[in-house]
Amino acid sequence: MKGLRLTIACFTLIGLFSSNDLNAQCFRNEKGELVNPDGSSCINTILTAVPFLRIVSDARSGAMGDAGIGLSADANAMHFNQSKLVMAENPLGISATYTPWLRSLGLTDVYLAYLTGYYKLDDNQAIGGGLRYFSLGDIAFTNENGDPIGNGRPNEFETTVAYSRRLSEKFTAAVGAKFIYSNLAAGQEVNGQVISAGTAGAADFSFTYDTDIQTNGRKSDLTIGLAITNIGSKITYTNASSNQKDFLPTNLGLGGAWTFNFDDYNSLTIAADVNKLLVPSPCPDCDEDQNQIADWREKSPISGIFSSFSDAPNGFDEELKEIMFSGGLEYWYDKQFAVRAGYFTESRTKGDRHFFTVGLGLKYNIFGLNFSYLVPTTNQRSPLDNTLRFSLLFDFGAAGAEGNN
Repeated sequence: MKGLRLTIACFTLIGLFSSNDLNAQCFRNEKGELVNPDGSSCINTILTAVPFLRIVSDARSGAMGDAGIGLSADANAMHFNQSKLVMAENPLGISATYTPWLRSLGLTDVYLAYLTGYYKLDDNQAIGGGLRYFSLGDIAFTNENGDPIGNGRPNEFETTVAYSRRLSEKFTAAVGAKFIYSNLAAGQEVNGQVISAGTAGAADFSFTYDTDIQTNGRKSDLTIGLAITNIGSKITYTNASSNQKDFLPTNLGLGGAWTFNFDDYNSLTIAADVNKLLVPSPCPDCDEDQNQIADWREKSPISGIFSSFSDAPNGFDEELKEIMFSGGLEYWYDKQFAVRAGYFTESRTKGDRHFFTVGLGLKYNIFGLNFSYLVPTTNQRSPLDNTLRFSLLFDFGAAGAEGNN
């Protein structure tokens, strides 16, 4: 078979056998910048494999514009910031989340499931684990002529373990390790190459600083976190050379959360995150060795991380556009009922996602339930448009304990 296509549009396939078609209409102006014929900046979205690793599945953060690096610790810290695990108030916690995907297109079998948990060994140490499973549902494969060549159920999953340790009263750190499996079209052929499942290994590193601040005679809590996630090997779905392998979505995240306790019944948290993919920016005409392979694709994962701060074709201005912003508010009443809202935004040339989020949270004894709903604010469609997602949490040892997660 000379070609392969999926009869379902899914962003997960972006980056697989990727080309520079998005830049086909672009050219360099007299300043050396890549622009469209009308002079506007070219769309130059960063492409990676297995982008499901960056999907925010926690409904609590999902209701706060996807902000979560600095939020009070629970089992979902496994995704955002594993160093918070040792700061959790309870000795044991478990979270299960279900996220429908592309539900606005009428699909019912595409979803993300996420199961995480942690256990505190003592006041200074904690371990955590997580399993993320992404199902793409039933897919009909066809060749370049549109003839059916079989059906499949593509899926991806990630397993993660982490160790979190308190380094001082206010400072914690963590390291995590993960295995990634991605089966998008195993057994099919593209241009004579048999497709197989891709596998990769990766590591996470994170740090958190937490301190109390007096405001109006009452304690408020300020938490600042830094996380570098998905540092690992490239991934491929064929026997292609190393230069044709795709990058993992390595990410640098910095976030904070400030919780104000107005009285014994009312509290408000303000949270904000900034994220940047530590992946080379695509540069369609950068090929110094003239080997017909773009230079950015030939970089190693570590080289790609360091060059990602200065390799954008249009310079520093484009580098700034690669930063994503998340922010949200969380109000708790009596530590049992929460109302949340948030906003997420990124540059038009780097994905153009902009959306509001809202949600609710309930907590009783050891049991917690969170809901979130995404409201798009532009014509750029999101896989989570008008979708309700939810998380279940169990914090063992929470009975009678104070806390607001």
